[in-house]
Amino acid sequence: MEILDRKSTEIASFFTAMDELLDTIGQALKNCTPQLNGEKFLSNRDICRMLQISSRTLQDWRDTGKIPFIQIKGKILYRESEVLKWLKQMFAK
Repeated sequence: MEILDRKSTEIASFFTAMDELLDTIGQALKNCTPQLNGEKFLSNRDICRMLQISSRTLQDWRDTGKIPFIQIKGKILYRESEVLKWLKQMFAK
């Protein structure tokens, strides 16, 4: 029976595959949005990217009540359904 060490090609291939898998999982987690009862929640970054606005503009919109949001233990989230409804109302005017 052959003993494999870190320098063997089989072990090196295994660790390379594991690194690629960890990168893929990390990207998937980074790009996912939290869900609760089928409702998607978006972060400040998600909203800024979606609307192509700065975080300061988004904060102004929150402060003036222009965009719907919820706050849970200091974390600000946006219900995707409410944001889409809000956008439709804004473009209908």
